[in-house]
Parts: sequence; C-alpha cells; structure tokens
Amino acid sequence: MSEFSTGETDFLLDGRPVRLLSGALHYFRVHEAQWGHRLAMLRAMGLNCVETYVPWNLHEPRPGDFRDVEALGRFLDAARQAGLWAIVRPGPYICAEWENGGLPHWLRGRARTSDEVYLGEVERWFGRLLPQVVERQIDRGGPVLMVQVENEYGSYGTDADYLRRLAELLRAQGVTVPLFTSDGPEDHMLTGGSLPGVLTTVNFGSGAREAFEALRRYRPDGPLMCMEFWCGWFDHWGGEHVVRDAGDAAATLREILELGASVNLYMAHGGTNFAGWAGANRGGGALHDGPLEPDVTSYDYDAPIDEYGRPTEKFWRFREVLAAYGPVAELPSAPEVLGAPDEVRLTGWAALSAVLEERGGAPFEGPVPPTFEELDVDRGLVRYEVSVPGPRQPYPLIARGLRDLAVVYVDGERAGVLTEDDVQLKEPVAGPARVELWVESLGRVNYGPRSGEAKGITGGLLHERQFLHGVRARGLRLDALDSVSGIGFGPAPDDGSPGLYRGELSVRGAGDAVLELPGWTRGFVWVNGFNLGRYWSVGPQRSLYVPGPVLREGGNEVWVLELEEAPADGPVLLLRAPDPTSVDPLTTS
Repeated sequence: MSEFSTGETDFLLDGRPVRLLSGALHYFRVHEAQWGHRLAMLRAMGLNCVETYVPWNLHEPRPGDFRDVEALGRFLDAARQAGLWAIVRPGPYICAEWENGGLPHWLRGRARTSDEVYLGEVERWFGRLLPQVVERQIDRGGPVLMVQVENEYGSYGTDADYLRRLAELLRAQGVTVPLFTSDGPEDHMLTGGSLPGVLTTVNFGSGAREAFEALRRYRPDGPLMCMEFWCGWFDHWGGEHVVRDAGDAAATLREILELGASVNLYMAHGGTNFAGWAGANRGGGALHDGPLEPDVTSYDYDAPIDEYGRPTEKFWRFREVLAAYGPVAELPSAPEVLGAPDEVRLTGWAALSAVLEERGGAPFEGPVPPTFEELDVDRGLVRYEVSVPGPRQPYPLIARGLRDLAVVYVDGERAGVLTEDDVQLKEPVAGPARVELWVESLGRVNYGPRSGEAKGITGGLLHERQFLHGVRARGLRLDALDSVSGIGFGPAPDDGSPGLYRGELSVRGAGDAVLELPGWTRGFVWVNGFNLGRYWSVGPQRSLYVPGPVLREGGNEVWVLELEEAPADGPVLLLRAPDPTSVDPLTTS
C-alpha cells in the first residue's frame, strides 16, 4: 500500500516528492451519470487529483434521516477509476455557496464552536460519513490523500479547542492520511484557523508570492499549497455575471507552480445548484452584514470546464501551463446533446393553496409567526395567515424581520411583494381583512457572521404599531414536490396565476439541453421528477441546464412551480440543444 505524508517542504508519496495538481469538482453538483466524463476532463486538463466538499444537510435533511451518504464513496471510487487522487473536505461547515454552508437547518447547539451539544451532533454525523472516506484512503489502496479540518475557520472564529476536537474526532474515526486547514493569507485568519501539527494551506485568487510569504511567516515549514485558487467566481440573482480573464488566471496559475507549490483549482468544474440548494451571501463590504445576495442556480463559476462539461478558453490556457508539470490525457468524447428542440406547453395547473393542502407540513396556529426552522422547512415556502380586526381605518401592514420575500394577498386579491429591504405594503389595509403572506427562502447565508440566521417572518406582523396575533402557518418543502402523484390538476389558467403547472415534452435524441422560460417570473422546474433548480427573471441567469441523463426518449413530464406570475400569453417553455458557441446559461438569452 502507498503512504502519503508531508515533509518539511514537499508532499511525499512513498518517500518521493510529489506535486498535487488538483481541481475542485463537487459530486453533489453533477449528475452521477456524468461523473466519469467530468473526471476525465480533469485528467485532460493535466490534473492528477480531485477535491470535493461534503454537504451535511443534503445527506441528513432531518435528524436521523440519512440519504445516500454512500454517494461520496461512489464518487471517490469513480475518481480512482479515472486515475485521480482525491482530497476530501467533510466540514462539518463547508461554505461552498451552498445552503447554510452545508449545516442542517435543524442543528442543535452553537455551531462552529466547542459547544458539547453541537459537537455531539457532529460526532454522530461523522460516525455515519467517515467510513466512506476511511476505507478509501491511499494507505488502504484508495485515492484519498488528505482530509480537511473544518473550512476557512479563521474567517469566522478563534475557538482553537473546537478545531482540536474536530481533528481528534477525525483521527478517532480512522482518518490516517494527513489533515490540513485552509484559510485566507492574512494574520488573523491564519492564527484563528490553523492547528499545531496540522498542515496549513492558503486560499487566494492572485498575488501568489505575497500569499505564500504570509504563510511562511506564520508556518515556516511544510509544503506550500493554494487549496483554493479562485480562477473564477460565482453570481448573485439581480447582479452582474462575473468573468475572469483566462490569460490573467493562467498567469497566476503559472506563478503558483513556479514558486514550487501545489494547487487546487476552485473550481475546475462548478456544476449546478440543483433542487434549490444554492446559498446566499450578505453584502455590505468586508463585514458581510449587509443586504441578502442569493446565489443563482448555475455554479458555472467561470471555471475552465463549463457547466455543460465543455472546455473553455481558460481550460486550454491552464492545460498549456499544467503540461509542464505532468502528463496530459486526451479529451473524452463530448457529451451528447439534445437532438431536436421542443416547445413545451403546460396544460395542467394546481393552485398554490391546493398544493399546500396536499403536500404541506402540519398546520401551525399560535400568537406569533413561526420561523421556517420551527416548521421544518429547509428549502421552500411558508404561507402565513392572519386576520386584521375591524372595523378599523386603513393602517400600514409590516412584516417585521422578513426573510426573504413575500407575495401578499388581502381578502384573496394580490396586494404586493415584500422583501427584507421593503417590509411595508404600499397600500394600507383596513379591517376587517384576511391577509396571506407566501414567504419564500431564497437561500440561507453560507458565509460570515449571519450564517445560520432564521428564515420567515422573524419579527412579527404589525398593523401600524400593533402586533397582529393569532397567526396560522403551514410550510411546503421543495422535496415534497419531487413527485406530483395525488395532486389534482385542472386546466391551466390564462391569467398568469401562480401555482404548479404540468406539461409533457417529446424528446428525440436525449442529451444535454437548455430550458428557457420566457415570461415566467420566479420558481422551480422539475423534469421527470428531477429538480433543475430556481429560475428568476431578475437575471443574470437566463436559462436552466438540463443534464442529458434526466431526459428520456419519447414522453417526458415537466412541472413548474411559479410563485409570482406566469406568462400572460400562455404557459410555454422551450427546450433546445446548447449553442455550440455559447453554452453559458448566464449569457444565453
């Protein structure tokens, strides 16, 4: 069996120096049937290693309800079959522009600290997860070279006992390969996030020499590695599409390697935030305490391998640089693409209230609005209902502490849309009246001091300065709609009403496709029960990626959950093959 270790200046494989040329590829952002192709693309770029996070909340959406934890093991097996080593970053916190940074919404205790309740939950989770890693370590014939302790903890806290306890837990569970931490190349991050006796790595997008000099001031020995070379970036709904020049990124990659360091491209292939798992950030500068900035469904990341698995200019520039440091494999065959376009006309429809009654959680009634967490809603929406007493004159209606977005109805008529920056209904409400607020979570914060904040109406409903009590609420989780059997569908309306739309498309030549939603406002799309993710007319994302394995020859079912307003001229979608000259969903109209 091979042995991997860290020497004073190099990584050592069976005592021989080795350079890690790694690329991030998250198994949970790529359809499993396409893992082999994407891993082969890493080899073709000149990489010898793949890195992945593990999202706890994906695999344990409810306490004790474990779902396909074995997917990590299958991915690591696929990496080994592709001839790649592997780096695993199991968290428990991962950031990753993922819902709540990978932490479950139901988590007890004070997260990311040495709180015993929290650590007890982590130990239970690691007990289920880590066998997938331990049995695939390099000293057991597997591909796993290294395992990370937490993730960029120096950007968050200074609880050194917490990091030490995590490292001890990893060792106790059977992890024998080297452990490492990764943080920004700044003094406070390195002091807050590093551990004695554990390899320290740094994350950056430019300024490699300065970053490694900062690392050496703090940790004078050990291999140099940029664990996250940010060669692209992610996008927010309502923001601008971010692109990094390929030549500039390649120059920084060359600098990293010329300094004798190992590297992990973040991302080598980004993939997609399927099923509404995209996270969110808080703007407002370095403190990350400002307005909510939800992440788009595409995690293309302007990576060298785009969302459709195709090489970009950046791929070829990186390949040229990497070829000087190791073998470069041939490109695998390109993925199949859709044979013929199809216009999808959605003819069935169910009102949101009917879907909620059929698939919603247990009804709640109490004096104040419950949070999403109290209703056990991770991704989805909650309908809040309250009665305004009367008779009384019109007063402002305020959803205090709203997170994140609410469509409001007064006596059954739509009255407006509220956001956390605009929590007061434009038209005052007179009593008596019945008010409904359909509140949607746009993604839990995955980075910064406001990680883990509650969703829903967190501060109460006000009529003028008076709290409205007697709140009725019911939540609808997105995963409750992965099947629509049992939901009663009637004819689709012609007035753009929100609701669950249903239709069928005919496919000739199944393969990767682009789904366009002209005139739709905001919601989610399923194809054959597979949730493609959120669409939103605010952009910059203009279409959704449909993985070829999701489609089948002949008839396919499509469901669209529109939460605000469907096209007035009829509920129609367009499925087409990707444009061979531009497959970026953030630039395709």
